[in-house]
Amino acid sequence: MYKYLKIVDIRGREVLDSRGNPTVEAEVTVKVDGKAGELFTGIADVPSGASTGKFEAVELRDNDGRYGGKGVEKAVKNINEEIYPALEGVNGLNQRKIDETMIALDKTENKGKIGANAMLAVSMANMKACAKALNIPDYKYIGGICAKKMPVPMMNILNGGAHASNNIDVQEFMILPVGACCFREGLRWCAEVYESLKKILKKMDLSVAVGDEGGFAPNLDSEDAALDVIVQAITEAGYKPGEEFMISLDVAASEWKTDKTGVYRMPKKNVELSTDQLISLWSDLVKKYPIFSIEDPLDEEDWEGWKKITELLGNEIRLVGDDLFVTNVKRLKKGLDEKCANAILIKPNQIGTVTETIDAVQMAQTKGYIAIMSHRSGETEDTTIADLAVALNTGYIKTGAPCRGERTAKYNQLLRIEEML
Repeated sequence: MYKYLKIVDIRGREVLDSRGNPTVEAEVTVKVDGKAGELFTGIADVPSGASTGKFEAVELRDNDGRYGGKGVEKAVKNINEEIYPALEGVNGLNQRKIDETMIALDKTENKGKIGANAMLAVSMANMKACAKALNIPDYKYIGGICAKKMPVPMMNILNGGAHASNNIDVQEFMILPVGACCFREGLRWCAEVYESLKKILKKMDLSVAVGDEGGFAPNLDSEDAALDVIVQAITEAGYKPGEEFMISLDVAASEWKTDKTGVYRMPKKNVELSTDQLISLWSDLVKKYPIFSIEDPLDEEDWEGWKKITELLGNEIRLVGDDLFVTNVKRLKKGLDEKCANAILIKPNQIGTVTETIDAVQMAQTKGYIAIMSHRSGETEDTTIADLAVALNTGYIKTGAPCRGERTAKYNQLLRIEEML
């Protein structure tokens, strides 16, 4: 077993995500200390979100004429000219030192100087290079013998909100195959319900075009209508709603906040609701449908509302903080102290390093919150989150529909991992 894997090269480059927007890729090469010629390179790509939390670490963009200002040449330059010199010669096996060195180099609270996209690409690529050098899978390098739990897919099959050009305000409708014996079967069940939904929408003369995450994006009368058609799809695929399948929602309510305190506006319906009215809306849906979780049912700064909804629904469903917590242990600690939410969504690019991601998962699990590993709507073929979900035993993963290569890449990696386990 190697004790020292010296970082000998780091390279950044601009690549494209699933929306055709630029994102950051990094290569980290490590050398076995004292052995000539033994080099190992890890490559990692960073995703990008459409609906992003106000408190996420900074995704550094160029804001010039290229790609409509979305270029990432600044972040790439920071990898090549700032991060590489700081990490050259450092032991790649010390992941925490790697990440802390980059954080210290940045010197900002939100990683606004170097860019969380630059830092995460290097952090993940270093982890992959070291796993390759040790000839073990990424999930085992991160989780060791504790990595044993395959996640339940929370599969997005119907899109709305910022992820689709339709009239549905809720951003994601997901299905969970809670009755399946294993990941492989659960994935099959989900794919069958997805096809069942497609057939139903076609019969209704509705669009089966897909949104950013591969879910269908039809125009429907209401959120209730969307849930009704999903329950129908589950039933017609031969499964039992509430027993074999549960449903989860990603509201992304931070997208609905207005200039008025405690007032939300559903943007596509152009309907205004107070915090209490919105809580009542979600409470009614929980009574009518087999709901497992609701993500971001309220705004990221509506702490009083989060307390109310957690007290009301926290014993019935999982209330997931995404924009609320942004994979940040400081915000998670506030949520724990104030009894807001009972689950956290984990998105590594919200925080910027592998070790900070691990810290957020471990804090949540220690305090009884579930952690859900998640992709972003602008994804790449990188499959790191699949390995992280197993390594950290999150139990659940969000990574889109069984459609679009950047989504199925994660599912296929999980199939491989299940075989290894």
